[in-house]
Amino acid sequence: MKYMLLIYAAPDREPAYGTPEFDEMMAGFAATSEKMNADGVMIDGEGLQGSETATSLRITAGKVETMDGPFAETREHLGGYYVIDVPDLDTALRYAEMIPVAHFGTIEVRPLMDYNPAG
Repeated sequence: MKYMLLIYAAPDREPAYGTPEFDEMMAGFAATSEKMNADGVMIDGEGLQGSETATSLRITAGKVETMDGPFAETREHLGGYYVIDVPDLDTALRYAEMIPVAHFGTIEVRPLMDYNPAG
């Protein structure tokens, strides 16, 4: 089953760029990616640019509206993701625990919809 591991963190809780703590976090991401690749479970994973670069879109009464920035005002921002293919939720949670942001943010683990089940 495929799961998306969504990485959320409050910008004021992240280690500052150029600090030893930032380097340690990035090394943790590299180690996590290497482990997922070595185990053959990683499908994709990327960091996202800051939420200030986002554009949100919605259609109301047939009219397309776009807004700068994220739609919802939240303390934690979506900063990146992994997509993994593992047997079950427990396995997905074990990989989510490896993500460094879990120590100061939130990792949301969500199964992906399978619109083409093998039959």
